[in-house]
Amino acid sequence: MAPKPESAPTSNETTVQRTSDFELVVTRLFNAPADIVFGAWTDAELFKQWWVPKSMNMSLLSCEMDARVGSGYRLEFRSGDSGSVAFFGRYLEVIPYAKVVWTNDESADGPITTVTFEERDGATHLTLHERYPSRDTLDAAGTSSAEAMGEIFGQLDELLIRRSANGSHPGSESRTGVPPKSTGDAGGTND
Repeated sequence: MAPKPESAPTSNETTVQRTSDFELVVTRLFNAPADIVFGAWTDAELFKQWWVPKSMNMSLLSCEMDARVGSGYRLEFRSGDSGSVAFFGRYLEVIPYAKVVWTNDESADGPITTVTFEERDGATHLTLHERYPSRDTLDAAGTSSAEAMGEIFGQLDELLIRRSANGSHPGSESRTGVPPKSTGDAGGTND
């Protein structure tokens, strides 16, 4: 089977599995190098372009990220006419182009999230692990947000394709290390 042209929309499948009583694992192959995909996860200006599922009536009001060990992130959302909700935490481990680990501190029962980027032949196999403190917290969280990852990762594919077609690459400004502190108003909605 011939490989797809890089500019073609992808049909890479996102898989979501509950691998234990405490852990969800989401995987997907992206048709871009690891440094490019890593940049889209660690640069707020890029992250806010793909993170919120378009099918949900949600807006990303603000996005702040400082992807360095000990620093943090904060995402503020609004859904429909309801008030805003914030998700925040701190980075525990950052290995450029290979791995990012962060806490989800908006509740005492938040998971630890690990995202790994494994480059193979110019494409990146991404694995996202969410490890919950107990079976009950994973049961309460359900898999609905993890299942939305298919749509979210599809949006990331679209961003990577657009940036590649324009000759700009997420993460290219940070090829020498971790991106600088990135903050900003999310500006716009995904309605």
